[in-house]
Formats: sequence, C-alpha cells, structure tokens
Amino acid sequence: MVTAVSAAEIDTPLCPPPVLERVIRHRLAAGETLERIAQRYNLLPATLLGLNPNLRQGRLPIGTDILVPPFNGIRVQVAPGQTWQEVAATYSVRADVLFEANGCQAQVPETIFIPGINWFPELSATNLGPASGRDRILSGYPLPSQADVVANYGWQPDPEREKLVFNNGITLAAAPQTPVLAVGNGVVAFVGQQVGYGNLVVINHSQGLQTRYAHLDTFLVSVGEQIQPGSEIATIAAAGAANETSYLYFEVRLNSQSGWVAQDPSRYLSLVNLR
Repeated sequence: MVTAVSAAEIDTPLCPPPVLERVIRHRLAAGETLERIAQRYNLLPATLLGLNPNLRQGRLPIGTDILVPPFNGIRVQVAPGQTWQEVAATYSVRADVLFEANGCQAQVPETIFIPGINWFPELSATNLGPASGRDRILSGYPLPSQADVVANYGWQPDPEREKLVFNNGITLAAAPQTPVLAVGNGVVAFVGQQVGYGNLVVINHSQGLQTRYAHLDTFLVSVGEQIQPGSEIATIAAAGAANETSYLYFEVRLNSQSGWVAQDPSRYLSLVNLR
C-alpha cells in the first residue's frame, strides 16, 4: 500500500535553520536581572554571558538588546578547513548533533553554535581538552573497575519522548552495593537527598572543581570530611524495578560566575570509557 504524501510534507525541510539564525533579541527593562531573563527563556545565565560580552561586567543597561539563543550552548569561531568530526572532537560533542544544530551545512561555517557547552570566563578551545591541567586534580575513577556507560554527557536521544535531551553527567552501570570512590582530593560539601539526584554526595576540589555522585544507598562520609582519591564515599542503590540496571550518576562541575556549571567529565578524567 502506498501512502500519499502532501506537498507540504515534501516542502518541509529535513534540517532546522542554524541556531545562530534563530537567535532572538531581548530588550533589557528596568528591574530585570540576568537570572530572571535566563529563567524566562529556560537558559543558564552562563549562556547569555557567553553570547553577550557586554553583560560580563555585571551591568544590565536599560534599553540594550541582548541575544538569546533557543537553547544552551556557546558561539565559537572555527579554523578554516575543519570538518564537523574534528570540531566535534575538540568540544567533546556528537558530530551529528553539531551538524544539525548548525543547519546541516556540508562545510563548517566560520562561526558556529556548540550546543550544551557551558560558557565560563576562561573558556577557550585550547582548554576544553584534558590537557588543561584540571584533569590532574581528578585522577581517579568513581567505581572499583571500569563500567559500561549507560548514558554519556551531552545531548542524548530519549526514546520515551522521541527527542534529544541534555545529560549533565554520565551514568555508569554498577551492581547494587558496589562501593563509590572519590576521584580526587577534596572536602565533602553535601551528603543527603536532593531532587533529581536521590541520595547524593558532593565533593569540592581545588581549582574550582566539584564532583557529584548520585543514585546512592549507604553514605560512608560526612560533610566537612577530607577525602583522598579512591576513598569509599557511598554504595550504589538498587534499581527501582527488577529488570532495570542499577547505576552511578556522576557529574563534574566548575565554579563560575553563573554558579556550579556542569562540565564534560571526559575533559578531566583521562579514561577511555568516558568518551
């Protein structure tokens, strides 16, 4: 049986316009704050700071237009001749997501939008990789042995909602009661339940780094405790259903002007299975 296709369906583009062509302008009004504007558009304040350098001094001049993208990310200049695969590798994002976000152009434009990368003051293409120095602060692995990655950092397909969703960390398969290990020296900043995380341990490290460990069962540390790499901090909780895989949810965050902003763990932990 052949299904008829309408002219409208034939004319529908297979790829949306580039994100940078979908940026809108917001005129600053009296009493507005960066946080309120970001919340209005469902964005991080860091996204607005990255796209609008005039906001980085903390002043919001009334009547000024600022650029607002449709979702979080950064605008970057790309070296001539680079391929989508090369750019994707530089920023640790999926090439297909990067390609689609920029209008499915065969050649990489001079200026592109990288979805899901969070702007912070010292961000540049040269310090996005694991050679930035911060990776040495986090030298361990959050489980006793390398585990399968259930979900990577960044844009991931969500079959239930039939759309791409952004994952702020990585999800590692782990049996219930598996010990969870600290990945670097630090101080325990939080132990307890948190919406969206369940049982959570947060550790603050030097150079403004923070790691978060979630979907836990038993806590083995307390707030204020000094932690060494490999220290056991908790155990893994069982999955909610018998046929589900239990897991550890792990995040790396960086302290910036916009608070603790999620980062790609593979930039800080030089581990093959995080890629």
